[in-house]
Amino acid sequence: MSQADLDSLVPEVAPRNRRDFLKTAVGSAFALAVLPVAAETITTDTQGLDAGEHLLDVPGIKMPVYYAKPAGKTHLPTIVVVSEIFGVHQHIADICRRFAKLGYLAVAPELFARAGDPQSLGTIAEIQSQIVAKTPDQQVMSDIDATVKWAAANGGDDNRLGITGFCWGGRVAWLYDAHNPKVKAAVAWYGRIVGDKSENFPRNPIDIAGKLHGPLLGLYGGKDTGIPVASVEQAREALAKGDAASKASELKVFPNSGHAFFADYRASYVEADAKQGWALAQDWFRKHGVA
Repeated sequence: MSQADLDSLVPEVAPRNRRDFLKTAVGSAFALAVLPVAAETITTDTQGLDAGEHLLDVPGIKMPVYYAKPAGKTHLPTIVVVSEIFGVHQHIADICRRFAKLGYLAVAPELFARAGDPQSLGTIAEIQSQIVAKTPDQQVMSDIDATVKWAAANGGDDNRLGITGFCWGGRVAWLYDAHNPKVKAAVAWYGRIVGDKSENFPRNPIDIAGKLHGPLLGLYGGKDTGIPVASVEQAREALAKGDAASKASELKVFPNSGHAFFADYRASYVEADAKQGWALAQDWFRKHGVA
């Protein structure tokens, strides 16, 4: 099962509903393909924060990023937040604000910007073929590099750099940890570990698991049919044979959860495991020198 298939475990919205969808600034609305959102959806306010959209110059485009940080503060620990296949919609922006309330500069780049707007597409199949398939790993790594550089120039401290990602972004968190020596720690939420390879996607987490720069915490659902526990165990073995950061990494399986258990706006949300995972993520970044 592909990562896009994993992220598809939400009701699809018929194309006729697109006329009701109005996208403004990045992070200001939910992606069309995830509507309607669940009643449990968490909303974090901006009181005491500097938060909003910035257009970042990267090769060929101005890439939107959503950022949030404590107002008036500098030299902040920095977290890059990588979205699911739905892009930087309201849930991802809210995660940035949650980190900002904890004292971080959190920034979420719209890594699909060159391919199009995943938030405006009503079906998973469209997102997969029109957006995800046209967003190469090498481009993603370069765009996150640019995001980190911008964050360091705007109140962040790139010597205290962490990355976290969800679903599609969970896989990216693994890859970026192996890409950038400045990464102090990573938290990957149910990102695909093994899978098909292609010119655009030449490596998977299992291929770089032994070559991480910062210890990685992986959070997985035991009932996730798209990421079987066997693949998590495969990654655990690869980490144990790797470098120091890889050996210091940990993978946790929540036996009662499936895919996307942290996504409070979806039916897949498991409150107890989401809260425990969030606490573990905070502890992980503190333990490994990001906070």
